[in-house]
Amino acid sequence: MILLRTLSSVHTTRLSLRISVCRMSSIKFRWGLSASEPEQTPVLFVGQPAHLSALSWQDVRCKLEPRVTEEVWRRGLAVTSPGDVSELWPRGAALGVLPPRRSRHTAPSRNHSLSKIVKSALRSAAEEYIVLVCRKRDVLASAVAISRSVPLYSARSGSTPLNSNQPAPPANTNLTVEIFIVNHEGDSEDEGTNAHALTDGTLSNEELGTIQDVADSVRLAARITDTPANIMDVDAFVEEACKVAKKLDIAEPTVIRGEALAERGMGGIYGVGKASTKPPALVSLSYMAPGATETVAWVGKGIVYDTGGLSIKARASMVGMKGDCGGAAAVLGAFVAVVRAKPTVNLHAVLCIAENSVGPNATRPDDIHQLYSGRTVEINNTDAEGRLVLSDGVVYARRDLKADTIVDVATLTGAQGTATGKYHAAIISNAGTLERACVSAGLRSGDLTHALPYAPELHFTEFCSHVADMKNSVADRNNAQPSCAGLFILAHLGFDFPGQWLHVDMAAPAHIGERATGYGVCLLSVLFGKYTNSRLLKALSPLR
Repeated sequence: MILLRTLSSVHTTRLSLRISVCRMSSIKFRWGLSASEPEQTPVLFVGQPAHLSALSWQDVRCKLEPRVTEEVWRRGLAVTSPGDVSELWPRGAALGVLPPRRSRHTAPSRNHSLSKIVKSALRSAAEEYIVLVCRKRDVLASAVAISRSVPLYSARSGSTPLNSNQPAPPANTNLTVEIFIVNHEGDSEDEGTNAHALTDGTLSNEELGTIQDVADSVRLAARITDTPANIMDVDAFVEEACKVAKKLDIAEPTVIRGEALAERGMGGIYGVGKASTKPPALVSLSYMAPGATETVAWVGKGIVYDTGGLSIKARASMVGMKGDCGGAAAVLGAFVAVVRAKPTVNLHAVLCIAENSVGPNATRPDDIHQLYSGRTVEINNTDAEGRLVLSDGVVYARRDLKADTIVDVATLTGAQGTATGKYHAAIISNAGTLERACVSAGLRSGDLTHALPYAPELHFTEFCSHVADMKNSVADRNNAQPSCAGLFILAHLGFDFPGQWLHVDMAAPAHIGERATGYGVCLLSVLFGKYTNSRLLKALSPLR
């Protein structure tokens, strides 16, 4: 009888990726399991097979009894296939299993599979639990995967949809993620993360605070990117930066806007945004660490909407271009997370914000602009605007902020997706050590990256102009377009730039379907974790 009850109590279904609007009022992270009743508060257990099997019934019974018995729990572990979700109690308790294997270019956390499982299994109840079972080295990437599964932005009115086939908007929900750390023996996927802080099997309040800060910052970046340009225009984005400065209790941002950009010689940002009714802006937030001897600047592309300008996009290509501010949103989110982790270096976030519009004042093909570097650019494609604003931004970071290390982050080229796919950002750097560290940080954070060829002598000739220092778009679109776009930006810093420069093209991983992912926040937080006082970020950082 027990066996029959067990079989009838476990229903296994194949997961499908559902892009749905889940309005979560909050996500909170805890270490350890609290008592709850699945009939009243739904719970999802999720982890890799070996990690879930390491749980004893005594570990989990507080979340399952009296609805789920030990026999049902063990049967669920036995019959649930990787990538599937089993119901242990109808709409009350579920078990999600992550893939046991991975390739060397995917994250040990299996974060992409985790996001799919969470999206599929959440019930949109007033209160819900997720029990995350993982190794400590994967806890941050896993927490971020869960947080990006429940986006903040929604404009649904809350009324019954006119189309009966459309799901009704879910109510606001409080989601609590309870973390169970396992130290699974024989797991060789260490990725160099063997620091004691990642193997001690505990989570301190300070480490939980770091997880919460990074996850919240990912949701901030995704919310900004998801918000349409009639709401998240240049004015609104500048205001977001000002709110961040106030919350962090740092100095008000430096804002250079409109005609002041032209007066300062920032012809890239000014030229891209001058056709819009909302003047473009360069916004710089700064955290000055006491006694710091190094300066790091992150520069983000913040095109709140990209029509392509006079080189206008086709109808299908223009849809979704509210997301062209994803780089600046990622930089702003990462700045919040890392400042809360108390950096030991001077840290700057430079946001290059504009709307690439069509109008009487729009930049024309054949126009020539002088950028902040002093170099002149012949415009042969107004839809190659991101590199123009970023070029002004990186020079500002070097000249005005005295940055030693500069990272620019952007949804820059459609060719990025062709080169490295939907999940891996394309990166290029003048420093091999920084490039390799960024690839490692991608594996540890779940924000995957893959290096592009760095060969200025082979690729920069694509920008040859007979009347200016360079054109802004390549002559041959088959010659490493993502690499060329990055080199255009470096050219304004100078190929002899003595510091470290890194370019992150995240055009494809910035979104999944119609939703922003907040990509880049966790990547930057982990990559530069060495320069913080966060125990977790320092242990995860590949920089030494």
